Amino acid sequence: MFFPFFFFDPTMLVLIPAIILAIWAQTKVSTTFNKYSRVRSSTNLTGAQLARMLLDANGLFDVKVERVPGKLTDHYDPKSKVIRLSDATYSSNSVASLGVVAHETGHAVQHAHHYAPLVLRDAIVPTANIGSGLSWVIFFIGLIFYNGFLLKVGIVLFSFFVLFTLVTLPVELDASHRALKMLKNVVVMNEGEVSMARKVLNAAALTYVASVAMAALQLLRMMLLSGYVNNR
Repeated sequence: MFFPFFFFDPTMLVLIPAIILAIWAQTKVSTTFNKYSRVRSSTNLTGAQLARMLLDANGLFDVKVERVPGKLTDHYDPKSKVIRLSDATYSSNSVASLGVVAHETGHAVQHAHHYAPLVLRDAIVPTANIGSGLSWVIFFIGLIFYNGFLLKVGIVLFSFFVLFTLVTLPVELDASHRALKMLKNVVVMNEGEVSMARKVLNAAALTYVASVAMAALQLLRMMLLSGYVNNR
């Protein structure tokens, strides 16, 4: 019977390293951002002003800057060509906020230059979205009815989500690299502040590493469960 898997599933143990990494990464992001949010930048620029300066410096005059509620809800919307900055960064002139804003501007620059990994990531987003949700539904149905075909379909669909997390990692790392370069060359931020911004962005990168680890180990877990059914 499959029902014991709902209550005790030994394969869940393979997720423990990724869970620990995810918790640590999230804690690292929060503590690092909070720490450098208390350090005011000598540039005296707010997040919104920095975004506009960097966009204009890269010739992206058509990209708008908007404010959105929340903390660290900052993102770049390529469809609308809008950088949306959270309440925590829009009006702030802290080193942490400017680092985050520069990172999102980096995504806008990637989009304008058709950065290959970003193009690939955007192309697989629809399939990845399906894979992240529908795959487990199909997979669990396969487990309940001991249907090897459905198990394989679930694994294949989830593989697209794993690919998405893998492609996302270099996209985020490159955006941070562009951000630090712009802070140094466009804003002429001093080296000490650039170093602080780098720590914030490095902490944020850990969350994407954790996402890759979690997705990969989830895929491994699916394979282990599939092997149990196929070898029953």
